[in-house]
Amino acid sequence: MTKPGAGDPAGSLRRAVERALPALRALSEEESARPRAPGKWSPREILGHLIDSASNNHQRFVRAQFQKDLVFPGYEQDAWVRAQAYASAPWKELLDLWRSYNLQLARVMDAVPRDVLRRATRRHNFHTIGFREVADGEPATLEWLTQDYVVHLEHHLKQIAAKP
Repeated sequence: MTKPGAGDPAGSLRRAVERALPALRALSEEESARPRAPGKWSPREILGHLIDSASNNHQRFVRAQFQKDLVFPGYEQDAWVRAQAYASAPWKELLDLWRSYNLQLARVMDAVPRDVLRRATRRHNFHTIGFREVADGEPATLEWLTQDYVVHLEHHLKQIAAKP
């Protein structure tokens, strides 16, 4: 498995957020509302999805410290984006929330004991909730999930940066 920032997912997350902010802040309200292609999300909706991802993974990163397996609820991403009306949310508010939430996630990642991060289990559902796939029954760790979170975030930031 590719391990971006192996050993320091929190640092990788902080760097990704701070690197992306200038370009995100440069988008106007109008640009942020424009879908990238017909039937695709706008930058607001993509950032909203990343906020939802932060919210869901926040729970996962904390709960993993108190359970033996790595099985967590999934969520219907399109429904969540619609239900929270990200398409009409003010761009600056979304940016502030996204940045703050991810800095909190980096603090959570830093606080997880190393032995918990690296504890391997075959009981996980990363084959259904992960951005990159880990086969059902293949050993997985919370560290992998934190790294996968950063890979997912960077993937979507590239989508926002791409010109429609």
